[in-house]
Amino acid sequence: MVAAALKACLVYWIVYTVELNYLGWQTLTRPIVLGPLVGLALGDIKTGIILGASLESIFMGVSAVGGSLPSDWATATVIVVSYAILTGQNAEAGLALAIPIGTIVLSLGMVWTPVTTALVPYWEKLAGEGKMKKMFNLTSLQFWVTSLYTSVLMFFAIAFGIEGLGALMAKMPVWVLSGLGAASALMIGVGIAILTSTIWSPKVGAFFFLGFVLAKSLGLSTLAIAIIGVVIAVAVFMQDKDLIDLKNSLGNKSQSSKEGGFFA
Repeated sequence: MVAAALKACLVYWIVYTVELNYLGWQTLTRPIVLGPLVGLALGDIKTGIILGASLESIFMGVSAVGGSLPSDWATATVIVVSYAILTGQNAEAGLALAIPIGTIVLSLGMVWTPVTTALVPYWEKLAGEGKMKKMFNLTSLQFWVTSLYTSVLMFFAIAFGIEGLGALMAKMPVWVLSGLGAASALMIGVGIAILTSTIWSPKVGAFFFLGFVLAKSLGLSTLAIAIIGVVIAVAVFMQDKDLIDLKNSLGNKSQSSKEGGFFA
């Protein structure tokens, strides 16, 4: 369990620090990316992909308002995927625990926030003096230490907590596990609803109901519906591109005719 915890936390530490320090926001810490990476490190990439996609559905509507998150999706992904792979328990039960786990780890991680906040005047001083290289090196070190702090918390949670959590879940009655499974499915629906509410429009709504009909009436799989969605998206994109190109060409012709005058 300790070796597996080290692997999972090492994946988180590398991905988190590389993305923030050198790549910018490339969504590498999102569950749909981080989940398969953790699964690959623990020898079960299939479970990592399934849980990563499910957790992405839960957390994809969550956004940081004013830098504050209700739950940390990255730590929740690492712990939930590790829990499912290392204990062999029902993955649905792990999904139901994702938000509480992410909230707890995020709360513990806030202990480090006053340390980083206290360094803000020093960063401002370096920026004012134009010492950009020193500022970059020190801020990079800060990100490495911050992610290391979170990784240590996750290590203890995985190495010494997952086995006890698995034993507890194994002793729970069937109706409790069924309830957790229903709760996990409900959380996925809530996550999709939150995201849909932010992008809703009549055009988006038409495709939403189309997907619902394809799934419920025709019984198509998620992969088949996704492929149909990609085809529709590409077709709409190419149509819009052709319209924009046509408007630009007509605008250029109109502009050239006005500039040429009557005797041009």
